[in-house]
Amino acid sequence: MKRAGRAPLGRLVALRIVLFAALAMLAQLVAVLVDYGSDPDNMARLVLEQETVELAEGLSLHGARLAYELPEDLRGRYGAAGTGYVARVRTAQGVVLFSHCDDACTAHFLPLDLNPPSFWLRTLTSGYPLSFAGGRTVAIGPRDAFIEVAVTGDPQGAVWGVLAHEVLDHMVLPMSLTLIFVLGATLLSIRAALRPVTAAAGAAERLDPLSPDARLDEAGMPREIAQLAGAVNRSYARTRELMNAQKLFTSAIAHEIRTPLAVIRLELERIDHPAAHRALGELDELTHFIEQMVMLARLEAADRSGFTPVPLNEIGRDMVGTLAPMVYARGARIGFEEAGEVYVPGNAALLKDAVRNLIENALRHAGPGVSITVRSDDGPGIAVLDDGRGFDPDAPGEATDPPGHYRRAGGLGIGLEIVRRIAALHGGRLEITRHAPTGTKARLVFAPAPFTPAR
Repeated sequence: MKRAGRAPLGRLVALRIVLFAALAMLAQLVAVLVDYGSDPDNMARLVLEQETVELAEGLSLHGARLAYELPEDLRGRYGAAGTGYVARVRTAQGVVLFSHCDDACTAHFLPLDLNPPSFWLRTLTSGYPLSFAGGRTVAIGPRDAFIEVAVTGDPQGAVWGVLAHEVLDHMVLPMSLTLIFVLGATLLSIRAALRPVTAAAGAAERLDPLSPDARLDEAGMPREIAQLAGAVNRSYARTRELMNAQKLFTSAIAHEIRTPLAVIRLELERIDHPAAHRALGELDELTHFIEQMVMLARLEAADRSGFTPVPLNEIGRDMVGTLAPMVYARGARIGFEEAGEVYVPGNAALLKDAVRNLIENALRHAGPGVSITVRSDDGPGIAVLDDGRGFDPDAPGEATDPPGHYRRAGGLGIGLEIVRRIAALHGGRLEITRHAPTGTKARLVFAPAPFTPAR
C-alpha cells in the first residue's frame, strides 16, 4: 500500500538533478555573457558575421547573373535612413547589387575598384556600444558576392541577438542533451539498483509475522539496503524467540497448575459446606482460566502454512453437539442453523476453540435460561446469538471493547482476546452487536470470498 505524501526516490533524484543542472546552466550563462561581453572586438566580428549571413539570404542567381532583394525582416534596419546601420552588396568586379548608404559608404567601405578580401573588419569606436565597419565574401553557386556592413552605436541591439544565438548554440542545446542523457542514465541506474529493494518492500508488506520462516531475502540487494534487511530479519528472529519462550512458559505453568487444581477440587467436593461450594465455583473459574492459557499457547504455535479447507457448518454442528449436555445442565437451550456449504481456509481445532469460547461466554454471562443459537452464513462467517440480557451501546462504557454482558460480567477477558486472535489468524475479525430484542450477537467474519475445495 502506498504511503501518501512520500515521493519515489527516482523522482526526488530527478528533481535534484534538474535543479543542479539549472543552477549550472545559470552559472555558465553568466560566464558566457561575461566572457563575450569583455571582448568588444570579438563581439563586433560576431555581429558582422550574423548581419552578413542574414543579408546574404536576399541573393539569387539567374543563369550567370546575380540579383539581390532585401529580406523582409531586415527592411526596418537597412531599408530606412538614419537607423545607424548601412550595407552594400556588390560583385567582385564592383557592380553594386544593393546599396543602403550615405556618406558612411565612402568613409568606411572599400573602394569599388578594389578587389575585396574574403573578410575584413575595422573598429570605428572602441568599447560599447559597438561601432565598426567590415565585410566578407559570400559564394552563390559559381559566383561570388561581397557584402559590406557599417554599424554606428548599434541602436537596435544586434549584439543581443548574437549573444542569444551563442547561448543557444553553444550552451543550451549541448547541456540539454547532456542533461537528458545523464538524467535518463541516472534514473535507469536507480531503478536497476532499487529493483531488489522494491521487491523486498513488497515482500515485507506480505510478510506474515506468525510464520516460522518469515524473513526478507537479501540476495541482490545493495550493501546498505542488505544491512537494513538483515537487521529486520534479526529482529524477526528475536521476536520469534521471545514468543516461543513465552509460549513455553505459559504452557508449562498451565500444565503444572492443572494437577494441583484437580486434587484441590477432589478435596473440596468431599466437604459439605457453603464455603466449600463457593470455593468450588472460584476453582471452576480458575480452571477455566488455565484452559484458556493452554488454548492461547496452542494459538501462538499455529502456522498458516498448514491451513486446509474447513466447513463452517461442521464446526458449528460439532460444537453444539459437544457442549449441549453442559448447556442443558445449566437450564439453557442451544441449537444450530446452517446456510449452505461454507468453507474457509483455516485450522479446524482453532475455529472450534473460538466457537466454544463464544458459546461459553453466552452461557456464563447472558443470564439464566438463555437460548443460544449457532448459525453459519455465506458471508462467510459463523455467529453465536443469545436472547439474554444483552447490552446498551449508548450506555456509559458500553461502547468500548468488549461490549455487552461480556464486559459487564467483570471477567478476565482472555476468552474474547483468544477469539479475536483466532479470527485475525484466519484473516477475519470478531463483531459483537445487539441481537434484537435484548440479546447479543457475536460473529466471526472471514474473507469475502469463501474457500471452496475442488471437487
